[in-house]
Amino acid sequence: MSDILCQVDAITPLTEAIYKVVLTPASRVEFYAGQYVLVHMSSDDKRPFSIANAAFNNEKVELHIGADENNAYATEVLERMKKEGEITISGGHGDAHLQSDGNPMILIAGGTGFSYTYSILQQALKDHPHTPVTLYWGGRNKEDLYLHDELSSLASQHEHFTFVPVVEYADENWDGRTGWVHHAVLADYTDLSDKQVYIAGRFEMAKAARDDFYERKLPENQLFGDAYAFI
Repeated sequence: MSDILCQVDAITPLTEAIYKVVLTPASRVEFYAGQYVLVHMSSDDKRPFSIANAAFNNEKVELHIGADENNAYATEVLERMKKEGEITISGGHGDAHLQSDGNPMILIAGGTGFSYTYSILQQALKDHPHTPVTLYWGGRNKEDLYLHDELSSLASQHEHFTFVPVVEYADENWDGRTGWVHHAVLADYTDLSDKQVYIAGRFEMAKAARDDFYERKLPENQLFGDAYAFI
């Protein structure tokens, strides 16, 4: 897999600590929806970030990077991009990409894990428009769900797509689902035997979800997430 030099087209804040990065690669990045790229900081320092755009639109690479004062790992990447205006990447990497078999799909994202599910969602709506897809996106606050309105609009346009936002710490103006995002899935499904599940978020959430979903009869080969290569 070759290294590809990219020009940094734009770095746009999505929230106070999350940024949308748009890269133009010198050559198209071949990837499947749900894969990630490695950002090359040095020959022995390559950092993974999920690709947010769909695979059918690979003239650009879109990343959603969460970077605050407590996350030097991501902040250093953004600072390099801002300073140099270019960055080398490689990809696509990962085995947890879209592998639709016609069964209903459940996409689960915590925080910026959303970028993984967003790529899959866009690809699925194009390639499998009649397959039911439900996206559960969890954040600490509503403001963390930075594409809430866009996803709500998308759901109104596609009869087979359902968007379920979940907020952990809701204020009095929130009238949606609350709590942990994978608990919202458990509340909606007692039997997952005929579902595909794609998940991205903290390792602790992914592990708890795996245990709970297997108890709800989800087949082991129908659970996808990059975290499962490590836990």
